[in-house]
Amino acid sequence: MSKNEYIFVVVAHSDDQIFGPGGTLIKYASEGKKIKTIIFSYGVLANPHYKKDVIRKIRYDESTEADKFIGGDGTIFFDMNEGKFEKEFYKKKYDQELKNLILKYKPQKIFTHATDDNLPDHKIVSKLVLETYDKLSKEQKFKTNIYTFGVWRFFKLKQRNSPRLVVDISETFDKKIEALKIFKSQLNSMISLKWSVYIKAFSAGFKHNMSLAEEFYKLR
Repeated sequence: MSKNEYIFVVVAHSDDQIFGPGGTLIKYASEGKKIKTIIFSYGVLANPHYKKDVIRKIRYDESTEADKFIGGDGTIFFDMNEGKFEKEFYKKKYDQELKNLILKYKPQKIFTHATDDNLPDHKIVSKLVLETYDKLSKEQKFKTNIYTFGVWRFFKLKQRNSPRLVVDISETFDKKIEALKIFKSQLNSMISLKWSVYIKAFSAGFKHNMSLAEEFYKLR
């Protein structure tokens, strides 16, 4: 395997990469692949009782710690405001930054949010990633695989027949749960979502004759 074999995960908030493909990222990192995480915002709206500069540092520190814990190769924040991704992505030229990162690292796979996730910011991130990739593919003839995952989506409704990627996370699931515990500032999300992490892993595993699995849909 090439030492420059990169996997990208592009998400809205700093814990989404663990909630979604965390077990897969841990497995890939253990195989020597380099995991690069790109996060659109610091998620300050989820912690309104903190000053912005305080929560930004907390979420940066948590993300950095989690990235090291799973064996990642670094985290990049785009510093956009929640609810304003689509406007700021182009205005602040993050589309160009994302293009540059893709061309620099040439990721083997890109993971991002599902187009039908129930959280609006997640849908927008998926839309912007696909728009950027499509332009890049046309301009630079660069091709890779883009897979999506749900965080605030518990049942798959769209792209039911899209090609799937199924990853056995039986040996990495416990570490995924430990990685989630690093995000202590996101207690509300943990309470709301942690049960779904177990259900999704058991359900995907059952469907594909594995103990525990993560399932992704290919859009490009």
